[in-house]
Amino acid sequence: MIALLKPVAFLLIIFAAYLVKRAGLFRPRDYRVMQVVVFDFTLPAAVVVSFATSPHHLSMLLISLFSLVFGAVPVLLLYLTTRRRPVADRAFLMLNCSGFNVGNFCFPVIQAFMGPSALVTASMFDIGNSVIVTAGSNVMTTSLLHIDMNHTLAEQHAGSAPTLPYQRPADRDARRLARRAKARQIARGFLTSVPFDVYMLMIVVMVFGLTIPSFVPTLLQPVADANSFCSVFMVGMLMDLPRTRKDVLDVVQVLGWRLPLGVVFAACCWFLLPFDVTVRKAAVMLSLAPTAVFSTLFTDRVLGNARLAGFTLATSAIIAIVLMTGVNFLL
Repeated sequence: MIALLKPVAFLLIIFAAYLVKRAGLFRPRDYRVMQVVVFDFTLPAAVVVSFATSPHHLSMLLISLFSLVFGAVPVLLLYLTTRRRPVADRAFLMLNCSGFNVGNFCFPVIQAFMGPSALVTASMFDIGNSVIVTAGSNVMTTSLLHIDMNHTLAEQHAGSAPTLPYQRPADRDARRLARRAKARQIARGFLTSVPFDVYMLMIVVMVFGLTIPSFVPTLLQPVADANSFCSVFMVGMLMDLPRTRKDVLDVVQVLGWRLPLGVVFAACCWFLLPFDVTVRKAAVMLSLAPTAVFSTLFTDRVLGNARLAGFTLATSAIIAIVLMTGVNFLL
C-alpha cells in the first residue's frame, strides 16, 4: 500500500502545479525558471551524489549504449515512415517520440520504488540518453528535414511539403563555413547543458577510478533531495490542455509511437542486458519513461508550440507512472 501511495503523490504534485498555474499564481512562461533550477542545480546535484555514494562499474556503460540507440531509433524510424506528411507534423513527432525523461522524472520515481541504489542504473541509462535529449534529437531532426535551427518553421514560411527546400552552397568556402557553423551549433548545444557536462565528468571519474571527496555529496545532498519535488512540479507547470482536434491527434500519435517502442525497448533491456534482476528491472522502467523536458524546448524553437509538447509530456508522465507501477509489482 505504501508503494502505491508514492506514484499517487507524484500525480497529485503534477495536478497541484497545473491548478496553481491555472489560478494565475504562475505566468505561462514561469516554468522556465523551474527549468533552470532543475537542469542547472537539482539534477546535476542528484547525479553527483549518486556517483559519489554508489559504485558505478565500467561494464554498466553497456546500459548507456542501449539508451543511446533507443533514443536515436525513433528519429530515424519516423523520418522514414512519415515522408509524405507536412514538415511541421514530422518535426513534432521526431522531437517528441525520441529520448526519455530520466533525470527529471525517473530519478524520483525509481528511487521511490527501488531505493537510492537504483539511481546507479538510472544514471548510466541517462548518460546515453543525454546525448539524444540535450542536442542529438534536435540536430538529427533539423538536419534531416533541412530546418534552420535558429528560426521557427513559421519564420521559414514552411508549407505542407515533407521537407523544406535545401540548396547546397556552390562555393567550396561557403560549404566549409556552413559546416563550421553547424559544428559550433552542435557543440554549443552539448556544452551548454549542465547535466550533460556533469555526466561526462562522471565518466572521467569512472574511467580513471577517481574518488569524489566525501564532503561533496554532503554539501550537495540537500539540493539533490529537492530534485524529486522540483522535477515533478515542473511537469505540472508545463501541462496545458490542447485547444484543437488536431492537437489531440498529434498527442495521440506521439503516444501511439512511444508506447509500443517503449515496450520493445523494455523487452530488450530485460532479455539482453547481462546484469542482475534489479538492474534489468530498473532499465525496464526507464524504457517506459515519458517524453523529455528538452522536447518542449526544441518544439518551441522549431514550431513555437511548447504548450502542446508540455501537454504531451504531462500525459506521457501519467501513463509512465501507471506502467512503472505495474512493472514494480510484476517483476
